[in-house]
Amino acid sequence: MKREFAVIGLGRFGGSICRELSADGMDVLAIDLDEEKVNEYKNIAAHAVIADSTDEKVLKELGVRNIDHVIVAIGDNIQASILTTLMLVELGIKKITVKAQNDYHEKVLNKIGADEVVHPERDMGRRIAHSIISTNILDHLELSDDHSIVEVKAGKKMQGKTLMDLDIRAQYGCNIVAIKEADEKGINVSPMATQQIDQDDILIVIGSDKDITRFEKQLVVED
Repeated sequence: MKREFAVIGLGRFGGSICRELSADGMDVLAIDLDEEKVNEYKNIAAHAVIADSTDEKVLKELGVRNIDHVIVAIGDNIQASILTTLMLVELGIKKITVKAQNDYHEKVLNKIGADEVVHPERDMGRRIAHSIISTNILDHLELSDDHSIVEVKAGKKMQGKTLMDLDIRAQYGCNIVAIKEADEKGINVSPMATQQIDQDDILIVIGSDKDITRFEKQLVVED
């Protein structure tokens, strides 16, 4: 069954989510006060409307209460973001994801009932900073404030060794959950302890940021 989404706020963040969900075949209701932005998404989203999301009556008329997941991506208007989230909570929306402008905004959103709060600019900044610092980390996905999943390119120190030889979990406290072999297009999920690693294999590692950093410095970085 096709899931239904609503994206409120069609700036860069909201617009990007709207495009991606629509491209994946999801039914998206795009909402913004700006007519120009709404017109831009009329041929992308299933429905695109000009509306004030802080008006509960308007949200009801749009049938938002029947939508599975609402993403509040309102830009700089923190008051509108908070009021919209509050209206959605009162309407009983199953899942509400909200873009936060700062930590104070996040605290308020959590208190009034948002299911998930995201900081796209901050999180992207962290990812870029990490990639600048480390040439070994190919991709970085935050799971929480102190846990992540990263893609790491295996170096010379790992060449020809098995996961059992390296004993990464015991030595560094993190886990290799998958390996993309350098000479193959496939990915080996939940690799065996006897799996041999070759230089330039891509390791998908999960763990605390502290443990991943220790693993990278001691085992991945070349001398």
